Amino acid sequence: MSRVADVLGGLPGVRGWQEDLYRDLHEHPELSNQEHRTAKLVSDKLKEFGYDVTENVGGTGVVGILRNGDGASVLMRADMDALPVAEATGLPYASTVRGTDPAGKDVPVMHACGHDTHVTCLLGAAGLLADGKDHWKGTAIALFQPAEELGGGAAGMVADGLASIVGKVDVALGQHVGPAPAGFIGTRSGPILAAADSIRVTVYGRGGHGSMPNACIDPVVLAAMIVIRLQTIVSREVAPNETVVLTVGSINSGTKSNIIGDHAVLELNLRTYDDAVRTAVIAAIKRIVVAECQASDSPKEPEFDFYDQFPVTDNDEAVTTRAHAAFADHFGDRVLTVPQASASEDFSDIPRALGVPYTYWMFGGIDPATFAKAAEADRISQDIPVNHSPRFGPVIQPTLDTGTEALVTAALAWL
Repeated sequence: MSRVADVLGGLPGVRGWQEDLYRDLHEHPELSNQEHRTAKLVSDKLKEFGYDVTENVGGTGVVGILRNGDGASVLMRADMDALPVAEATGLPYASTVRGTDPAGKDVPVMHACGHDTHVTCLLGAAGLLADGKDHWKGTAIALFQPAEELGGGAAGMVADGLASIVGKVDVALGQHVGPAPAGFIGTRSGPILAAADSIRVTVYGRGGHGSMPNACIDPVVLAAMIVIRLQTIVSREVAPNETVVLTVGSINSGTKSNIIGDHAVLELNLRTYDDAVRTAVIAAIKRIVVAECQASDSPKEPEFDFYDQFPVTDNDEAVTTRAHAAFADHFGDRVLTVPQASASEDFSDIPRALGVPYTYWMFGGIDPATFAKAAEADRISQDIPVNHSPRFGPVIQPTLDTGTEALVTAALAWL
């Protein structure tokens, strides 16, 4: 038997507690930076496995380290936070939890992005590696990160001394469950997830009566001109072989039909895969906004507020090739090369700060028969819920087995 098979031979013994834990986490989700219960469950389990545990890293983050002789040091990461979404899966363990968001609003809470799956799989992998210590050497690091959905959880752990906690790291590994058939793994070298920037732009006019626009500077017209001109950035300033998405998701101005307000607020979202392109597009956004304000004789300079920023997830080629080969040996033809996705993640903030290469892969969470039926009817987009949908609820198996096996298989390619 191979070392992978030896370690994964213990999988039947962890399925019971894993599945129970997954249902518990799904039923008790916690919003970003509020993952106290989840962190306690994680910490207790890691201690049970014999890991050295550091709690409250970057708020609610947990790091477990298992040192097992000389060898490589492999960091495996899972995110823990849930979303302000009202669950509509109909599952017997569906969430009915409500919480308070950062703005103080009472909101529903749901694991609509599968982070409960990630936590459960990493704990399972951590347990299997602990039980199978006779079959590998090195250091296994299990990192459980808060606040991925806000884009600051990884950076928060780094700022709280993560490097001194984990010491030397040779490679970092991450994964995400998604709307693909359970049992399948998807890898990709290079950019796999986009960088994201949300930008709140405030432009200023001069308010007054709607019947006397000549006495005003209308911020609604100004905002409209900005929206139109922004559309030319992708079509006329970005090379055709580059992928950029620029969306104006919100415009707010005024309070009544016959009142011209004194300002307008636009909220933009930008997705890019190349840092140079990202910089150029942001510069173009600012240039256009400033120019349109000048064209409208705006009385005040526009304001730009950047928030919910995520780095590009750019998989190291050598690391990804090595992980893909290990997956192919274990999973066979269930390993695919996937296209770039326009979703975003903050995982890469961790290996970038530590100065180590990384790879990040996808694994399916949809019942294979359900997915095949939707594909046959050409109804995947209608029938298969995606991440952040109130209907997103990964099937428990083979999702948990696949995510757990993937982490162990990839880790043992270095350990």
